[in-house]
Amino acid sequence: MSMKIEEIMKTRVITITPHQTAGHARQLLEKNKINLLPVVGPDREVLGVLSSADFMQKLADGKPVSKIMTENVYTIPKYSDVELAARMMRKHRIHHLVVTDEKKLAGVISSFDLLQLLEGKRFVVKNAPTPKSKGTGKRARAES
Repeated sequence: MSMKIEEIMKTRVITITPHQTAGHARQLLEKNKINLLPVVGPDREVLGVLSSADFMQKLADGKPVSKIMTENVYTIPKYSDVELAARMMRKHRIHHLVVTDEKKLAGVISSFDLLQLLEGKRFVVKNAPTPKSKGTGKRARAES
């Protein structure tokens, strides 16, 4: 049975609205030590995202978020398998996916969440070889 997105996603997500400013978005990112801000409408529908990478270029602090947000947002339903999230992140070379439930923001999953999941797994050798005891094989019987 595969693990589902909703089992590891972050549900407490700091968001921003399109009319707020780039300066406000920058403060939210820095204060909360996060790298992604979903831009949401009044019914928590996802309109876009702002990432810390967006602020690598010089942006005027007074510019509205709606003018600088990325509108092409990669989303994943919360009931999807974790493997799908990993595949999407690798394919599109992104570090975050917005998790949705009926087209509304439900959470966020990051590449760090996936790494944490791997880190928690114990890698065990299946069918590990057992030590052979002396004198029990065919050769031991033939020598007697």
